[in-house]
Amino acid sequence: MKHLALSLALASCLIGCATAPSPSATTTAAQDALWLDRLTWGARSEDLAVLRQKGRAAWLDAQLAPQGPPPLPAAAQAQIQTLAVAQTELLPLVQRMEAQRKAADAVTDDAAKAEAQKQYQAALTKLAREASIRQLLQALYSPNQVQEQLTWFWFNHFNVHQFKSNLRVMVGDYEQGLRERSLGSFRELLGYTARHPAMLRYLDNEQNAANRINENYARELLELHTMGVGGGYSQKDVQELARVLTGLGVNLTDNKPKLPPQREAQYRRAGLTEFNPVRHDFGDKQLLGITIKGQGEAELDQVLDLLARHPSTARYVSRKLAQYFVADEPPAALVERMAQRWQQSDGRIADVLRAMVQSPEFDASLGRKFKDPTHYVVSAVRLAYADRVVLNTGPMIGWLYRMGQAPYNRQTPDGYPMDENAWAGPGQMTTRFEIARAIGSGSAGLFKPEGEAKDRPGFPQLAHPLYYEAIAPRLATATQQALAQANSPQEWNAYLLASPELMHR
Repeated sequence: MKHLALSLALASCLIGCATAPSPSATTTAAQDALWLDRLTWGARSEDLAVLRQKGRAAWLDAQLAPQGPPPLPAAAQAQIQTLAVAQTELLPLVQRMEAQRKAADAVTDDAAKAEAQKQYQAALTKLAREASIRQLLQALYSPNQVQEQLTWFWFNHFNVHQFKSNLRVMVGDYEQGLRERSLGSFRELLGYTARHPAMLRYLDNEQNAANRINENYARELLELHTMGVGGGYSQKDVQELARVLTGLGVNLTDNKPKLPPQREAQYRRAGLTEFNPVRHDFGDKQLLGITIKGQGEAELDQVLDLLARHPSTARYVSRKLAQYFVADEPPAALVERMAQRWQQSDGRIADVLRAMVQSPEFDASLGRKFKDPTHYVVSAVRLAYADRVVLNTGPMIGWLYRMGQAPYNRQTPDGYPMDENAWAGPGQMTTRFEIARAIGSGSAGLFKPEGEAKDRPGFPQLAHPLYYEAIAPRLATATQQALAQANSPQEWNAYLLASPELMHR
């Protein structure tokens, strides 16, 4: 009963106890830790030390221009190196799975066929889980924390669902490409997603052909990926864009389709993605008041250039970035300045982010943004085990499934919501308190490799320098009182991880 009462007390304080620093010329450690909480997956002692030594400007410069693949701790890198999604290119990986699928379908005995198909599905699920493992290890330990935040953001923005068709084999490759482009130009990101087989299959564009138009991808490309609802496009624009997209699809084989001689030169194949001119509508199109001459695949690049540079896209995507990093309802003036920087820089994401981070609105919002489930789980583990690499991300994946935000698992193309109302319900908070107890007591299973019986380390020591230097100074009275009533270090850990202050960033 005491545990429940304290949890309820912390929950009742969830909104009111979250505090934000007052911007000043000289920042405190607590203010810098909150700044890091917003731009990383959770502040750690070593991050804070680097920030305070280099200063915010130099730290941000390095984050916005990361140099090559980041070095991960050896124990994290070793885990990634065992993953098929990290070691095998997409084309052979998909073809290997296709061979397994066809072999299963060819089995004639009903029971044996069912077992073979079950094994095929399990193999697909294993590949998606591998991608989840890599994602979490990168979020936990990559020094390129802004890049990792944006990798999650862009996957959510250009969402695909793992359980559509065979997308479980593709999500890891799709996510890695987003990671590599996350701080570059929006146009490059848009082009990457438009030609990735995961997107083409998820939104049914491989079914889109002349005289058999499928508008699914065209609609989401305008509504969710670029201009946004109310951005100035019409249903006619959706239809015309769908015509532009005809012929762009997926080919899982090594076979080239049969083409008439006059279309041979227009065929394109890159990996699993192909442009089949026989399926393309070569008529002229009228899109957003612009004539798109029928010329084949080049039409797509002309349209993507138009959409990436459209003022509605600048405002819509800038607002989503501000909603993710600043506030559920970001200030209109901030969004407008970000959109202006977008157009001045031709959609350079790093430039738009810099304008956001350097704004007074960003500083004023620190400590007030409620953590979605992924931010809560990853930040709690980073705080608890900053000095030790977890050996099993399985518990973290399980927690994210319980809280409804598992990797690659949003079924609809709009991505997971980013506002507090979606994640602050009573059931959600109860689960977070259970997670806090599991981490705080050392019983979470994070150091229990597959097949082993016991966790290796004991419970974490959360009363470390970061706590005294940067967390304790901003704890509300109710949180301090709850911590004072803890009967053990494990209980103290749980109360701190469940506190309102650690539910916000």
